[in-house]
Amino acid sequence: MRPNWSEQVRSGLWPVGERYATRKPPQRRAVTNTSSAHLVDWSAVFRLMFHEPRIPGNTGNAIRLAAGTGSELHLIEPLGFDLSEAKLRRAGLDYHDLASVTVHPDLATAWSRLRPERVYAFTTRAATVHTEVAYRPGDVLLFGAEPSGLPAEVLADDHITGEVRIPMLPGRRSMNLANAASVGVYEAWRQHGFPGAV
Repeated sequence: MRPNWSEQVRSGLWPVGERYATRKPPQRRAVTNTSSAHLVDWSAVFRLMFHEPRIPGNTGNAIRLAAGTGSELHLIEPLGFDLSEAKLRRAGLDYHDLASVTVHPDLATAWSRLRPERVYAFTTRAATVHTEVAYRPGDVLLFGAEPSGLPAEVLADDHITGEVRIPMLPGRRSMNLANAASVGVYEAWRQHGFPGAV
C-alpha cells in the first residue's frame, strides 16, 4: 500500500529528500515551451524555506507555489500543524504530487543536507529590497513563522548571506507568508527568464 502524502514527506520518499539523503547526481528533464525545447536542471532551482510555519493554509499554498515554479519547499520543524490536516491539503489542491517538499527536524539538519552557498532571509527589518539582489539558482529564500517572522538567532546564523524586505506602504506590519513567498520566488525566477515555463 502506498504511504499517504505526509508519510512520504517525512520518510524521504519525495525526490528531493531522497536526493539529499543519498547524494544522487542531479537529474535533468526535457521541458518544451512555445519557443524551443531545452533542458532545465531541476537540481539548481530556487529553494523556498519556511522556518517553523504555523498556519496550514499558508504552507498548502506554498506547496502549490513550489509545484508551479519548480522550486523546492523546505519546512523546518516544529510545525504548527500536522501534514495531513485538511486545510493544508485543501490549499495545496492536487499539487502535492507535483511539488518537492522536505521536512527537516531543525535548521542545523537543513543546512547539513542542503549545503547552501547563499541564503536570503526575508524580514520587514531589512534595509535591502528583495529586487536589489541578483539571485542565483540554488539560493535559499528563508521566511519566518506567522506572525512573528524570523527570530534573532536565525537572522544571526552564519549561513545567512543577507536580509531582504518586500516593500509595503507605511503602517503595514507584514504580508501574508504565502504571498510574500510568491513575491520572492517569482522575482528570483523572473531574473532568469522563467526557465521551463510555458
